[in-house]
Amino acid sequence: MSAAGDGPPAAPDSGATAERLSEILLASLAALAAAGEVETACRLAGQACAALRGPAPGAARRFDILLHRLTPRLTW
Repeated sequence: MSAAGDGPPAAPDSGATAERLSEILLASLAALAAAGEVETACRLAGQACAALRGPAPGAARRFDILLHRLTPRLTW
């Protein structure tokens, strides 16, 4: 018999993991834009938005909001 806690660690909740990764990516893209790379940040945010549209629409919406915040800063 094994004692409680001897088994493999529980897998993290995939929804919580996706949410946390989205938060990290959003912060990274905002920092990238603040460093003057607005176009790159917009392109990456658009890719993330498209990738998350089906599996995580709430997260996709957050990237869409970031795009709307950043596009006025584009210079082209």
